[in-house]
Amino acid sequence: MTDDTASEEMSLDDLREEIETIDRELVELIAQRTYVADSIAQVKRERGIPTVDEEQEARVMERAGRNAERFDVDSNLVKAVFRLLIELNKVEQRESR
Repeated sequence: MTDDTASEEMSLDDLREEIETIDRELVELIAQRTYVADSIAQVKRERGIPTVDEEQEARVMERAGRNAERFDVDSNLVKAVFRLLIELNKVEQRESR
């Protein structure tokens, strides 16, 4: 193995390690979001508010699109992730009613 190959290999390992850290942080953020969504569901139950709020969902999706543009990330990908998060929260809210 040449010195160039060794430095490239190390760099690749470093990059993979960085991805692992980011992945952990993403999971932590999803867990935090889920906790807050569960708290929202509890407030909705206590107040007799319907689980589905299409206006709020539209605001979340609009915000996701703006953030995607701000960080130069594919808007369709970001919105798909948020759609999935919203749907999972709705399922959990329905199951806990």
